[in-house]
Amino acid sequence: MSKEFIYNEMMAHIPVCSHKSPKNVLLISNAPEGIQTELARHAGINVTTGTLDAIAKGEDSTYDIVLIDSDASISRATYAHLNRIVKEDGLISSLNKTLDDESASKEQLSAIGEYFKVVMPYKAEDNTMILASKSYHPTADVILHRTDLIDGLSYYNCDIHISAFAMPNYIRKTYRGIIKN
Repeated sequence: MSKEFIYNEMMAHIPVCSHKSPKNVLLISNAPEGIQTELARHAGINVTTGTLDAIAKGEDSTYDIVLIDSDASISRATYAHLNRIVKEDGLISSLNKTLDDESASKEQLSAIGEYFKVVMPYKAEDNTMILASKSYHPTADVILHRTDLIDGLSYYNCDIHISAFAMPNYIRKTYRGIIKN
């Protein structure tokens, strides 16, 4: 049984339920259908899809949320563009694959941390994602009534939202000072 629904639900609902009032979402993906389906569960969200090139071409302060469904290497310059196109209270969620690749993960987290106040990894089954926010904290500011009103989910709920950010001590120690919460 494919568990792709877990990834799609976690990529979509964690950031949407961490933001006070998301309206504009940029979805970077080569296969956006599953995540788009999940985003469609939230009324009033306008979703724009594109490739990584869309980040550099994006207009200033356009997006509340940017979702990066790609394991391609992202440069520091791209994170600078993300900072530019995301609104003052915006956030991003990006696939990290694994925190066990310490060198690559530290580089990615450090680059994100230059532009975002909160930088936290979260788990979705076998995938690790990074949530970075200019304003909202994904566990302290979770919009619980929104998490409870999403119909038709197979995995995500308010308890999963909070627990996805729990990391073992070896991860905490390895990334101390880099993960910003």
